[in-house]
Amino acid sequence: MNSKRLRNILFLLAFAVFFTNFGYFLGNKNIALSLRNTAPFVNVVNRTSPVIYDVDFSLFWEVWGRLRQKYFDQSKLDPQQMVWGAISGMTASLDDPYTVFLPPKENSDSKESLAGEFEGIGAQLGMKEKRIVIIAPLSQTPADKAGLKPNDWIMKVDGEETVGWSVPQTVEKIRGPKGSTVVLTILKAGDVVKLQESTETNGAVNPFEITIIRDTISVPSVELSYKDDIAVLKINQFGDATTEEWQKAVSQIVREGKIKRVVLDLRNNPGGYMQTAVFIAGEFLKSGIVVIQENYDGTREESKVNREGYLLSAPMAVLINEGSASASEILAGALKVQGRARLIGEKTFGKGTIQEPEDLSGGAGLHITIAKWLLPDGSWINGTGITPDIEVSDNLETENDEQLEVAVETVKKM
Repeated sequence: MNSKRLRNILFLLAFAVFFTNFGYFLGNKNIALSLRNTAPFVNVVNRTSPVIYDVDFSLFWEVWGRLRQKYFDQSKLDPQQMVWGAISGMTASLDDPYTVFLPPKENSDSKESLAGEFEGIGAQLGMKEKRIVIIAPLSQTPADKAGLKPNDWIMKVDGEETVGWSVPQTVEKIRGPKGSTVVLTILKAGDVVKLQESTETNGAVNPFEITIIRDTISVPSVELSYKDDIAVLKINQFGDATTEEWQKAVSQIVREGKIKRVVLDLRNNPGGYMQTAVFIAGEFLKSGIVVIQENYDGTREESKVNREGYLLSAPMAVLINEGSASASEILAGALKVQGRARLIGEKTFGKGTIQEPEDLSGGAGLHITIAKWLLPDGSWINGTGITPDIEVSDNLETENDEQLEVAVETVKKM
């Protein structure tokens, strides 16, 4: 055997050993190589799950690859958007409209809402029957002036069907700069009832389009007004500034020293921070449970009155309607169950779960349902709402506030 042939054999042996070891390395790292129909390389970072699950991702990558190879408009294939879409689909699989993934823009919008200032139409959205609904239009906003009401369905946004949309996705579509317009296709709450009660609507159900001009929405958390010797405290939401604004309003009442009765107005208040509701409950309750949190494992945590309020003995009534949700229901429910106040108005929205907002990397966020909340008597109002002690509807054909009038007359007799 000559030296040249020996070198060739040694080279082939070395080459074979290298690829044998390289293949072993790829197998250990779960990396597969194929030279057929190879899609452009995607660098996947942070690929290891913090918990070990037996999950086959081959179908995910198969779909990813086929989209990359065959989708007619390649400019739409944004890898980051596709990943966000996949995560949104993961949370949507839980069939819980309040557990949602928020890409950076939507997460920022959500925080702006609780801060009390943003640009849009001023309506808090939710989901019922897998449909996007108005929870509450905020007072004196474009949504309110356009006549949107709690439980109206939003069928379309600028001509796009909302079926299958998440709440954050809808908010993102509706929001926009001041002065711009958005066209909503609305099915009024009354027609929703007709649609649910009968499959043969015979033309009775009539969605209609409404054009709304967006504006800067600046909503005070707390508003104080007076009716004779009655303080009317309206809470618009339980947001970042609510506790501070509440304390200022109560300080004004105490400083003036003339107010002996209170009407607490929680109408069209879509909720917010649970602990803020607990804080405000302490203004009226001397002691006791405000809300019970029931965790996934059945354990319960009680949030009790933890401060001494200034309005503990003032006769009071609470105004509620279909737009009163979440933290509003916690506060109204606690005052009712403990016999502290009479509830006046209409049945509340019925949202009985607690969400925890979390910030994720890159500015994204996750709102995750972590528990149920229960009234102090242990009842769960999710989907059913709280029934008022005195049912009163607001007559939209008059300029009078019939619900407030009944509340004022009620506390005068206490």
